[in-house]
Amino acid sequence: MHGVASNDRLNARMGPGTDYAVIERFAHNARGLQMVTCVPFYTMAHFSAMTDAEVASLPPRWCLMRSADLSVAGWVSARYLVEDSAPSTPSQEAEIDPVSYAIDLVYALYEAADLAQVGGPNPLDPSQAAHYFHSGVVENIRRNPPQVDPLIGAQDFSGHIGAPFPDPQQPMLRGMITINVIITNFGRAHTAVFRLRADPGQPGAPIRIFRIEHDGWAFE
Repeated sequence: MHGVASNDRLNARMGPGTDYAVIERFAHNARGLQMVTCVPFYTMAHFSAMTDAEVASLPPRWCLMRSADLSVAGWVSARYLVEDSAPSTPSQEAEIDPVSYAIDLVYALYEAADLAQVGGPNPLDPSQAAHYFHSGVVENIRRNPPQVDPLIGAQDFSGHIGAPFPDPQQPMLRGMITINVIITNFGRAHTAVFRLRADPGQPGAPIRIFRIEHDGWAFE
């Protein structure tokens, strides 16, 4: 959850909008919620193909959420949602394939960036960046906010963002995971290379992004 006061709860409604009745409430610090779907519905590919005007014309996004035990469910405004970053226990870490986790993290980063375009929290904001980035990168973002979007490698974007995939040559080496994303911007394609590893600076040492490489430069 994001932006809900500690003495408040998040309304869960019968439908996607404030015209619908409140049927449940989530705690301000609820974790482990499951996202069923969101409206407007779009995939990362759909969103990346939209113009700025089309994005601006979208109505506020609402998501159908439910608690892990399925006891509470309802529609909530997407601007209050952030990725659950609870540290894994040692037993959970053993069950998670690091490369698959890294793919999911990169995908979640792009999804969060999409949500930021329609009012959600920005994953590049220092208050949110630790969900995705290594502690050193978070500190750099705090000191020197990026002037170029590190997710696309440019200031302006018109094109398509492909699905993240493990590097075919060396997906993992000595604890470093490499995930690639093919980005087509104004008709030109290039591969964004994400480097990830465990971050001992965060509780539980979760896998986080410590470097993003584009043609000729890197964000770290």
